[in-house]
Amino acid sequence: MDMKCFEWNGFKRGDFYFEGRLGSIVFPNKEGWGNGRLCVMMEYFEPFTIIEEELLNVGFHLAHLQNANRCGTDVDHGVKARFVDYIAGEFHLNPRFVGIGLSCGGLHTVNFASRYPEYMSLLYLDAPVMNLLSFPLAFGSPNPIGEDHKLFREFSSAYGFTMRDFIVYREHPIDRIPTLIENRLPVAMVYGDSDDVVPYLENGKVLEDAYRLTDIPFFCQGKVGCNHHPHCLEDNTELLEFIRQNML
Repeated sequence: MDMKCFEWNGFKRGDFYFEGRLGSIVFPNKEGWGNGRLCVMMEYFEPFTIIEEELLNVGFHLAHLQNANRCGTDVDHGVKARFVDYIAGEFHLNPRFVGIGLSCGGLHTVNFASRYPEYMSLLYLDAPVMNLLSFPLAFGSPNPIGEDHKLFREFSSAYGFTMRDFIVYREHPIDRIPTLIENRLPVAMVYGDSDDVVPYLENGKVLEDAYRLTDIPFFCQGKVGCNHHPHCLEDNTELLEFIRQNML
């Protein structure tokens, strides 16, 4: 492996190319209950790194692979599974990982988990995009976007969709929840109760309602008065314990 190493937030990080994409792995400074385990940032490697650093501090390795887009399309899922197999083999890690999905990272995390549930140890979702009619299309707001909007053009290009295609599409992350439940994948979710970018009622709440009807481990914490940013909790003690107790 041809890897360039440097310091990242007090940890050793190595960057390398995998199938033409930039891949990164960050190494823990000490062992802990996460020793031999992996967490993967599914999109947006930075700037909100609180939970990632805390997982590193208990022994996890942290990885990220550059996506073709932030929209959660299938073009990114197969290569990510092969990437995880590769680094798990190189560094003697369990390939079943904690998927971390912030915002559009939620698209990647849920969509990947529905395609490759055997790789997913636990989903950590923070203000996740789970309904394309909500974000980017904003159909639930007084001002839905049109086909000339830059967000529509971005997602339309990624999916190859017209507006009508988005309206009749039935593979949003919220449509994939039954697959998560069928595979009994634990979920931890954090959200802002004042999020007007990715409204919780149209996105994460659908997942919460479905999981509340099961006995699958589920952690959910809302942040009072918080909009879409900042991501993460100030105190992750309870969240980390949930991960420790429930990851597959």
